[in-house]
Amino acid sequence: MSNALWVFGYGSLMWGPGFPFAERVAATLAGRRRAFCIYSVHHRGTYQRPGLVLGLAPGGSVRGMAYRIAPADWDQVYAYLLEREQPTETYVEARRFVRLADGRRVEALVFLSDVHHPQWAGRLSLERQADLIAGATGLSGRNVDYLRDLVEHLGQEGVRDRSMQALLELVEAREAAHP
Repeated sequence: MSNALWVFGYGSLMWGPGFPFAERVAATLAGRRRAFCIYSVHHRGTYQRPGLVLGLAPGGSVRGMAYRIAPADWDQVYAYLLEREQPTETYVEARRFVRLADGRRVEALVFLSDVHHPQWAGRLSLERQADLIAGATGLSGRNVDYLRDLVEHLGQEGVRDRSMQALLELVEAREAAHP
């Protein structure tokens, strides 16, 4: 199965892929970390009041989900992913090896944060992330709801991301102080 087609998800693709798949396996990607590192000016913020969304920032490792796609479904899945993940081209499409929970090592399609894109926020402190997320709202709703959904779903998948939990606590405190 060396020519198998895989997709790696680290955020909403983990619990809401939106495409058909033949296999779903927990996986780890080395060399990248889940981070709120992309300014959101449409879905979770505006140009006047940007929010933040997830990206795969350089460094560390990240637990997520890998999906094996049947060859007959690949073209449809790939087109869907480009539309979903690349509306403002803030990600770089790449192929990276991921380690599946069962020990297999497979190459998967991933969307890495483009550190040269104008919406790249870089490595922000938790406090700065909380300042940007608290109160931000875009076409897809409140930024805090996106973060809350992430933490909840990560927990359901058995992933405890302490930095995301800490960020949620900071954002909720800010929103409670300024309803």
